[in-house]
Amino acid sequence: MTKAFKVPHTLILLLLMMIVAYVATWLVPQGFFETVTLDNGRQTVVPGTFALTDEQIRLTPMDFLVAIPRAFAAAQDVIFFVFIVGGVLAVARATGTIDALIGNLLEKFGQKPHMLIFMVVFCFAMASGAIGTAGEYIPFVLILVGLCKAMRLDSMTAVGMVVTGYGIGYGVSAFNPFTVMVAQTISEVPVYSGIEVRLAIFIPFVLIGFHHVWSYAKKVLENPANSMTAHLPCPLADIDEADYPKLALRHKLILLGLVLTIATAVWGISQHGWYLYELGALFILWGIVTAVLGKLSANTAADQFIEGVKDLATTAMLIGVARGIALIMEDGQILHSLVYGMSYPLSFVGSEIAAVGMFIMQTLLNLFIPSGSGQAYVTIPLLAPVGDLVGVYRQVVVLAYQFGDGFSNMIIPTNAVLMGIIGMAGVPYHLWFRFCFPLMIKLMTAAAIVLVLAVTFDYGADVQPTITTNVTQN
Repeated sequence: MTKAFKVPHTLILLLLMMIVAYVATWLVPQGFFETVTLDNGRQTVVPGTFALTDEQIRLTPMDFLVAIPRAFAAAQDVIFFVFIVGGVLAVARATGTIDALIGNLLEKFGQKPHMLIFMVVFCFAMASGAIGTAGEYIPFVLILVGLCKAMRLDSMTAVGMVVTGYGIGYGVSAFNPFTVMVAQTISEVPVYSGIEVRLAIFIPFVLIGFHHVWSYAKKVLENPANSMTAHLPCPLADIDEADYPKLALRHKLILLGLVLTIATAVWGISQHGWYLYELGALFILWGIVTAVLGKLSANTAADQFIEGVKDLATTAMLIGVARGIALIMEDGQILHSLVYGMSYPLSFVGSEIAAVGMFIMQTLLNLFIPSGSGQAYVTIPLLAPVGDLVGVYRQVVVLAYQFGDGFSNMIIPTNAVLMGIIGMAGVPYHLWFRFCFPLMIKLMTAAAIVLVLAVTFDYGADVQPTITTNVTQN
């Protein structure tokens, strides 16, 4: 009798992807584009300069093994931020604040789960689209997991709300400074131009995401056996509806501290370029204030913090190994080769096909270049002149880049924020993939339709720069 196939652990899946990347460095021709350094210190590629390297680098098995600890070092900012958030939330939980908040929200949304789902997806999409928030959502995961459990939903629904809002917000952002502004600057169209179209498609795409999450949630409500995570232990599993404490003044003050922490983080990111180190510092401060307001002894707070960190050790491992996939490709000098190989055929097809092809290319490349701004600096200088050649205006090129970078953030295992979110909720990657893949198909279909219409109706013609193209065709 054939033994049933068992899906490997997420860590094994990521290691297998690292092996595939390692083998690819031996098979894919190695090459580079020339790069120039911009005024902001970032490097961008020069179109038409791709060349194969004279000397091929052959990574050894030792290079592969060394890449794993190097990847942990490269992802240390995300890893330690996740540790800090996990520890501080454990301290907040010990004060009863999280349980009290869940009880309070349950009173308001217990009979209206669809309202909760729409509100979370919409608000997270708004925040990601406006200021590029991503890792800042990690603190909300356990709160939503506990709330969903109390509403007879599951942790997959909680993750679905967070990640759907995050991915759609990036994908259809009107003015995200880390993606839209960077891509438009590189493509030499006015910053934040074409905003009317991006605002117009925001709600339709949010509704697609909401419908997907709510359709799944309804099945779980009808029959808990329909839950993809029914067989898994749930974080906050010890919460019982009868045990919810009242939302007392000290709880409200602690929650006010969280709001001020997030608000300060948003201000610091937008005004001073803060990121995870500064955000970690803010959460440490909130943790100290929480322990004081919650009247926890120093030893109790320390014990709770350590327990919270312990719970996220697996998540940290996944984040570190995920970074190793791109690292192997960079070491093996095939990243630019992949970009060139994907972009070159687009110069021979019609404008509508080219626009959709750019979107698909950006989606695939996000697996290897998970940074939104980093991807823009590598791909936009190549795709903008290709668009000039085939009749795709640069505004459409930027839109294709947004769609590809944003939506794929929801599913690529090299996205450290995604791995942090699903790890916090205890959702294995293969189950998340099953949940998210149909949503990706829906969003990609809608995005392809928008791109074809954008080309058809000359979106961006009014801001198209007059530039002599130099696309090399070999």
